[in-house]
Amino acid sequence: MTPRSDRFTPTLALNGPNRHFLGMVTGRSSGTLLFRLALMVFAGCATVMRCESGALVSGPMLGYSEHREVLVWVEVEDAGSVSMTYWAEGEPDAIHSIEIAAPPPHPAGGSIVKFRPGLLDPGTTYHYSLSIDGEPLEFPTPLHFKTRILWEWRDGPPDLSFLTGSGAYLNEAVYDRPGTPYGKGTGIFRHMADSGADFMVWLGDNLYLREADWSSESGIWYRYRHDRGTPDLQKLFASMPHWAIWDDHDFGPDNSNRSFEMKETTLAAFNAYWGNPTAGEQDNPGIYTKFFRGDAAFILLDNRFHRDDSRLDQDLNPEKTMYGARQLDWLKQSLLQAQHPPHFNFKFIVTGSRFLQSHTTGGESANEFRREREEIIDFIRDHAITGVVFLTGDIHTTVLQRHDRPGMYPLFELTSSPLSSGVSRRRLPGIMSDPNRIDGTVVGDQNYCRIDMAGPPDDRSLTLHCYDKTNTLRWTHTLKAKELTFSAQP
Repeated sequence: MTPRSDRFTPTLALNGPNRHFLGMVTGRSSGTLLFRLALMVFAGCATVMRCESGALVSGPMLGYSEHREVLVWVEVEDAGSVSMTYWAEGEPDAIHSIEIAAPPPHPAGGSIVKFRPGLLDPGTTYHYSLSIDGEPLEFPTPLHFKTRILWEWRDGPPDLSFLTGSGAYLNEAVYDRPGTPYGKGTGIFRHMADSGADFMVWLGDNLYLREADWSSESGIWYRYRHDRGTPDLQKLFASMPHWAIWDDHDFGPDNSNRSFEMKETTLAAFNAYWGNPTAGEQDNPGIYTKFFRGDAAFILLDNRFHRDDSRLDQDLNPEKTMYGARQLDWLKQSLLQAQHPPHFNFKFIVTGSRFLQSHTTGGESANEFRREREEIIDFIRDHAITGVVFLTGDIHTTVLQRHDRPGMYPLFELTSSPLSSGVSRRRLPGIMSDPNRIDGTVVGDQNYCRIDMAGPPDDRSLTLHCYDKTNTLRWTHTLKAKELTFSAQP
């Protein structure tokens, strides 16, 4: 296997999605053009892979990471099998191996392999290597993962940091709208990869399905495959574990609702390309799930699969819902689970659309689902759920908001957007005039956020940082766990 370069170059595979391209060429081309195509294929084999073996399309990506098990994701093409060899740091002779036969290709030609090495030691760094059809792959930096620390009942919570953001538009001119490209570059992902964060939570619109994508199964899978192979994403995916939700653009068309006819396909593609631990419930499909890290619970919601249209009149239709009754009950149970035992100072509710917004700023939000929103907030108050912070995306602008309510501690919502897509200039006046906005936290450029969880057990805090695409720090704000309790209510 030829070493893989830092700048990934996809291989032209004639039995993959490019078979349609070959058909177009042979249907209307001369022998000269066919000869040039043959040279392209030969060059691809010479620089990316040996033609007699399979190719790496994208990855590896680290998915969920628990005390005794992690997920390592790769996408390959034309491979018979993929192998993973791993060992604990400092124990290179204690080697473990997993070999998986590559599954049949999905409709865009790739085969997705998910390794789940188990019975690992908590809080341990492991190194690993990958092979395709017995031939080792080489990467610009060593591959490693770390298992979750077992600290409960033993020590104070560990200090951790994570990244978050939404809105990753990756240009492809043939399917983009004419005019100025909507994607504004991918260099931000290199900065994120070098941030030293422990993990990342993607807030939706992690890719943008185009009109030519969402109308067919092959189009949807093609978009996921194309965007996942972006060179500047590869180091980020390999350097830390990733959890993700979706919003309208990775679910279907803009502002789409539960009537989207291809939602079963986008659900399958999302679950294939991400490494969340679970997805929905056995008899209630969706992408909602949860995980725990340090002294924080992360409750990841699905705001699309069961969603009524935002424009449905909620006064005439009081049953209007964003999440559906089953997921809403699951959220309540998850909040109760995270409240007891008292290990979790923070409970992040992660959802694609803005949640607390009541001021008109444009775009979709839970303000169009007020009954459901009030039911959730009332539940938090009535059951004394402490430490709730909302993480949202969608609006192509970053802002931190504080909402004060009678009988409640202040509720904060960090909206982080966009990573690489265009910004929303038309929404800025409304955002700037929002009385719940915290001064100095509006960023109308491409950006990402990092949240640090730190401090002694009796004085934990969240420090929120926002960095723009040049990796310049734009603002910092600290929230104390003590301030997110009912003893701190206004």
